[in-house]
Amino acid sequence: MKRRLKNILVTGGAGFIGTNFIHYLFKNKFFEGIIVNIDKITYAGNLENLRDVEQRFGGERYFFEKADINDFDKIKAIFDGYEIDTVVHFAAESHVDRSLHGPKEFLHTNVMGTFNLLEVARKCWTGEEKKKKLFHHISTDEVYGSTKEMKYFLESTAYQPNSPYSASKACSDHLARVFYKTYGLPVTISNCSNNYGPYQFPEKLVPLMILNILDEKILPVYGDGKNVRDWLYVEDHCSAIWKILNQGKIGETYNIGGENEWENIRLVHFLCEKIGQLNGKDKDYYNKLITFVKDRPGHDRRYAINCDKIKQELGWKQEVDVEEGLEMTVKWYMNNPEWVDRVKSGEYKNWIKKNYKMR
Repeated sequence: MKRRLKNILVTGGAGFIGTNFIHYLFKNKFFEGIIVNIDKITYAGNLENLRDVEQRFGGERYFFEKADINDFDKIKAIFDGYEIDTVVHFAAESHVDRSLHGPKEFLHTNVMGTFNLLEVARKCWTGEEKKKKLFHHISTDEVYGSTKEMKYFLESTAYQPNSPYSASKACSDHLARVFYKTYGLPVTISNCSNNYGPYQFPEKLVPLMILNILDEKILPVYGDGKNVRDWLYVEDHCSAIWKILNQGKIGETYNIGGENEWENIRLVHFLCEKIGQLNGKDKDYYNKLITFVKDRPGHDRRYAINCDKIKQELGWKQEVDVEEGLEMTVKWYMNNPEWVDRVKSGEYKNWIKKNYKMR
């Protein structure tokens, strides 16, 4: 039985996955309500990503509010003012390397920020009307730690986080579950594998390698490059979230995976070869840029998700395999040099200040 979603609050909607989710909803035209995007606009939040959405739907079906998810009063005013009935919680500090050098910010945003959102929802959603609401919490497969060959993460797999980032996300998952179990808040959770696709900030592996290849800069690969990741095209992730919002069972967790396991070094070689083809270079031309660097602390060896549950219970499936998705992603970055230049130079921040009157 599908839910009736009217007013969706998307946290972190100016980030990579949040941006793609908002585009997904408007592009597919199967949601007729309003979307309220709240974002603190940290370094990775880019409202230029949603310029076309703002132009077409701003003030009618799309609204942006600059807000810190730790600001209880501001978030509650947004809940009340827009009569929010659905939360899709993307907002998080998400880069593992940054968490190694500055874990405090990850705990502040990912743990206390999630707690604050849950607490606002608990205060605003009461009585019988609460049954018509939904708080969907987005998490990661990294909370499970590393898995051995031929083993896969299930929704029941014990948590063993190995970085400040994954520990903060594990804690936020537990908080979401506690608010369901203790307070009866209508919560669902999803844990996804590595996303890639358009609008991803260049610090992440796929865009970093694409842009470094195009600039003929070194391609830094941790350790021996044989760490394995399960790659999920971001639009497939968005379609899975939409399934959960409409049909997911309250209190349940759903793993979302690409079922595309690749060693990091294989992925880098593929990108080198694909960009070489598109640029008329020899297939091995860019491989000379690969540089192995010291492995990062606590680097998990392998992630691999079993996503049978969401497939069997909700009828979801991936549409994009990794080679197709990587090629589409390469072409997106090659076809959007202005976006790349503005992100790399920081000019996108000036556009946001000018158009949204922010400091």
